[in-house]
Amino acid sequence: MKNIHFIAIGGAVMHQLALALKKAGNHITGSDDEINDPAKTNLASAGILPPAHGWFPEKISNQLDAIVLGMHAKADNPELLEAQKLGIPIFSFPEYIYEVSKEKKRVVVAGSHGKTTITSMIMHILRHQGIDFDYMVGAKVAGFDQSVKLSDAPVIVLEGDEYPASVVEKKPKIFFYHPHITVLSGIAWDHINVFPTYDNYRGQFEQYLQGIEKDVPVIYNNEDPEVRYVVEVAGKHLKWMPYNMPAFHYDNGQAVLDTEMGSIPVSVFGRHNLLNTQAAIAVCMELGVSKADCYEAIADFTGAARRLEKLSETDTLVVYRDFAHAPSKLKATLDAVREGYPDRRLIACFELHTYSSLNEQFLSEYTNSMDAADEAIVFFSKHALDLKGLPDLDINTVQKHFGRDNLSVINDKTQLAEKVSGLLKNTDKPVCLLLMSSGTFDGIDWNTVSSQQN
Repeated sequence: MKNIHFIAIGGAVMHQLALALKKAGNHITGSDDEINDPAKTNLASAGILPPAHGWFPEKISNQLDAIVLGMHAKADNPELLEAQKLGIPIFSFPEYIYEVSKEKKRVVVAGSHGKTTITSMIMHILRHQGIDFDYMVGAKVAGFDQSVKLSDAPVIVLEGDEYPASVVEKKPKIFFYHPHITVLSGIAWDHINVFPTYDNYRGQFEQYLQGIEKDVPVIYNNEDPEVRYVVEVAGKHLKWMPYNMPAFHYDNGQAVLDTEMGSIPVSVFGRHNLLNTQAAIAVCMELGVSKADCYEAIADFTGAARRLEKLSETDTLVVYRDFAHAPSKLKATLDAVREGYPDRRLIACFELHTYSSLNEQFLSEYTNSMDAADEAIVFFSKHALDLKGLPDLDINTVQKHFGRDNLSVINDKTQLAEKVSGLLKNTDKPVCLLLMSSGTFDGIDWNTVSSQQN
């Protein structure tokens, strides 16, 4: 048993790592200046919820074997300073994941988009085959109790993030995992607060591939020219395994893969998700699963939380929620829903919530990204701008950058709820309501809003 203290234990994945290490028999403590649900409830259930919010250097002593430092913690964090003073080993989240998986076969799913879905698909296929494995994924996946599992399993599947590891270790998280198999799903500029230019952002993936050992399989999206460029420039020493869009068709709104084993109906839809299936299948085949077994398993994959997650469905209204926030993700999600529901009126609500999306310098990246919607609404809140230390956004500026004259731009949640309610009440055809955000739309109760449809 080890004594491990988490600085910033309330993070979405940080608290899941704490739970996994507690379950493995370690003594876990932690601190944070704010802890919200579901982390609060999960930590309390495990008996490791900090009794008070804040940072307490007296929690740090030589009795600790390790500190796990979250990205949320600042360089002047009093607990961090005390740990540095005492010489206690300090790990960022990815460094500790590697520390406990050194002896495992590591699969890392990297890229700007599709990471969570591909990781979830791999997990689903392996579980379907009865293969024992550990994992770390950035969302709740149907059929799995937690998003981090650590055991004696010989394989670990990791969702790899290009964001910096911590305030102490500023290299991207993916640099620390040292994969035996990796996926590169797509490249589209994001995180402009860390990567101020596109070349700088793309360069992180080049460095990632350059740091991988010779002959490791790189399973990469051959449909993305930026991915092809990075693999060709930085991955000459790797085993190239490109994947492409599979043949498919729709049958009464359901996507059907056309394979050498026949037609295989699947629960996911949209070109980007069907492409993701090919990455997951390629990984699982590298792990020894047959292609036939992969397709059998993928047929009933229902997705990860907030990744084209169906919230409700009636004859007249279907509601989806998605984590989309970057321009490429926004467009791909909208195109997928339009493709899956060609005869419904598509009402799309998108929240500007990340640092990049709320930054006026980045807004032009969203041009034409919402063209697939019949009704397009962009929402942002002053609260989100204040939290990120950004100046107010002008509604007309947002509309101009999205390049859509009839775009509704709203910065008040009451007005947003009224706008959507009005659209739902005044329609003469079935509707698909698509909610896209990495936030919460300032806490709007969408069940109440959607129940007001005639």
